[in-house]
Amino acid sequence: MMRAIVRWGDPHNFFKSRITHIIAGDIGGTKSWLVWFTQVSHQPPRVLFEQRYESASFVGAGELLKTFMVESGHTLPPDVLCLALPGPVEQRRVMLTNLNWTVDADALGAELGIADVRFINDFQAAAAGVATLHKTDYEVLNAGLVRLGATRVITGAGTGLGLAWMQADANGEYQTYATEGGHIDFAPANAQQRELLSWMAASPDQQQFAHVSWERMLSGMGLAALYQFNYLLATGTALSSVPDAAGIHAGAMRNEAVASAAVQMFADIYAAWIGNLALLYQPRGGLYIAGGMAIHLQAWLKGERFLQIAADKGRMAELVRQTPIYLITNPRLGVQGAMKVAGS
Repeated sequence: MMRAIVRWGDPHNFFKSRITHIIAGDIGGTKSWLVWFTQVSHQPPRVLFEQRYESASFVGAGELLKTFMVESGHTLPPDVLCLALPGPVEQRRVMLTNLNWTVDADALGAELGIADVRFINDFQAAAAGVATLHKTDYEVLNAGLVRLGATRVITGAGTGLGLAWMQADANGEYQTYATEGGHIDFAPANAQQRELLSWMAASPDQQQFAHVSWERMLSGMGLAALYQFNYLLATGTALSSVPDAAGIHAGAMRNEAVASAAVQMFADIYAAWIGNLALLYQPRGGLYIAGGMAIHLQAWLKGERFLQIAADKGRMAELVRQTPIYLITNPRLGVQGAMKVAGS
């Protein structure tokens, strides 16, 4: 495969720098965002083609990428493919958490004719994407006490609940570390949430979950479950059909009682989760909230109630109040992180 050679620098002292063609992707349980770009050393990436897709419209990652490559108009495959995937990466293979795909890096590379295929966890990519943000890409929820070079954490609710953390190395460069923290046990903070937990564990409508995690609450499916629960509290009857997360949000924006109660409960549980992370990691470098649901629910997350609940940690309340907390509003965070990882 031949690629163009770019010459730059002193005209009397040419040296060559190879153009690398890269596809980076943020693969989600609902949406997948793909970018084809070129990278030259010491220059910013140049985006050639970019597209979003409904993930469930494809039987697997191979079909999705083939569609993207055809639509891009490029006749040759890229040099590098880097995908951010929702699930643990084990031996270059990922079983996606909220999408019925299993993706193998070597098999995918052979199928697409790409020699260099890299996988990273989706929130590890989001963590890398923090370095690409500008001040217009986030809101400050709590100024806190920032310490340069201190630990950073990023979390976000979408189709699932992601979590990753960042630690500066000896050179001051942040390294990113994936977790599956969204799957730890949900901890109710009050009597109503204890009732919610019992209902989630026992209700046939919720498939009688043997394990109720934070992700079961803080996700699109979680918001739907909270709507069902609040409808049951309000009417004493079960719903025959449940609106999706977008429909519930729209109802809350219209001040519909059940939708408003569900969204407020979601925001309260999210606040408790954020407070837990502040204690667990003590991220004085910043605690970043990402994900599509946060972008849509800004009105609830930016309220004083959110921070009050986050800091409702008894003797450790002041530690939470000292944590810098940011709400990321740039929807390209994940794919920008994948681009950064792929181009480094």
